[in-house]
Amino acid sequence: MKLLKLHRILFFNLLVLMLSSCVDEIDFNTENLESALVIEATITNELRQQEVLLSRTYAFESEVPAHESNAIVTIDSNLGSVMFNEVSPGRYVSDSQFRAQPNIAYVLRIQTIDGKLYQSNEVQLTPEIEIDRLTAVRETLTNSGEGMSIYLDSFDTTEDGNYFRYEYEETFKIIAPKWSSLDLVVVEEPQFDCEVALEVKQQEERVCFRTENSNTINVLNISGLSENSVLRHRVRYINRDDYRISHRYSILVKQYVQSLEAYTYYQTLNDFSESESVFSSNQPGFFAGNISSVNNSEEKVVGFFDVSSVNTKRLFFNYEDFFPNEGLPPYINRCFEFAPRQFSQAPGVCGSLLNEITRNDVKYVSLNLNPNPAIPGPYLVVVRECGDCTALGENVPPSFWVE
Repeated sequence: MKLLKLHRILFFNLLVLMLSSCVDEIDFNTENLESALVIEATITNELRQQEVLLSRTYAFESEVPAHESNAIVTIDSNLGSVMFNEVSPGRYVSDSQFRAQPNIAYVLRIQTIDGKLYQSNEVQLTPEIEIDRLTAVRETLTNSGEGMSIYLDSFDTTEDGNYFRYEYEETFKIIAPKWSSLDLVVVEEPQFDCEVALEVKQQEERVCFRTENSNTINVLNISGLSENSVLRHRVRYINRDDYRISHRYSILVKQYVQSLEAYTYYQTLNDFSESESVFSSNQPGFFAGNISSVNNSEEKVVGFFDVSSVNTKRLFFNYEDFFPNEGLPPYINRCFEFAPRQFSQAPGVCGSLLNEITRNDVKYVSLNLNPNPAIPGPYLVVVRECGDCTALGENVPPSFWVE
């Protein structure tokens, strides 16, 4: 889960708005929105370059967040200080690989370009708990219909892990349903004669792979259970009509063991994001994390510095394994064939086909053997993603992929 998925936060009194019985039209323009620093920072026991994300709260009418650039970011402990470098706007990566160590107190420190200082509480690494099993199950849910559920089981031998957060990274195979081995290209010479030609494709465009990350908050509290076990916890549900599972599907699940404070923060964030109120569905208001301003104790800071142990496990399955001899889910596009004009009715003017080829908007399917006034062009084509899978993913299998 990326906290920045939920960062459209407005610092006006949401409670008053939700309880108000006024039915007058509300102007949502937020020119006087308070600019608060938004921080996403989770370091783990994985040996890697750790990451901190910084941005600013932004208003309803804004399209994208304001990344916080040119900050000085460090994580300090009695093992030393680790510097973070900005590798893209608002994204800071440690200048060396490191892993969080047990029984070490870590502090996140940030200095923004305007000289303001921010500091987290001291945080220690949580115990490590392995994922024992991932299971894919075909089932029907009351409110979601039939599809595939991914369940997780794990057992805590330390009896110290009660709070968990789950993320996943899913990768799936895409097969372009209207793929052809031929491409339409514009003939450059002679000029302005509206000529096109068919050529053999020079790259793989039939089979691709797409990876997407989870963008929801999935937390779990087992502190009230008699055994420290996570049994049959659903980390993902995919409806059977979702094109992601049409062929081969893989999911990498990440299990973070959290402190009570981290769990409480993410559970509160989740409660706000799931509210049915139009004012709070994407506007969680303000609640404190474990990061504060050094200069001004009244300044609002959004975010939490988390030091969590993480364990991962991957699962593969094929659609036909669970839906044998059943039709595939609908493709992401209905892939209607059409035939744009090659030549315009106006003398010396080309039809729309050439522009669509030049912009890479369409892909060739076949010759138009039965032209009619509705589809007069000589070539049947489809929108790009129907004949070229690279519009949706990468044409090289990821290193972990197995058939």
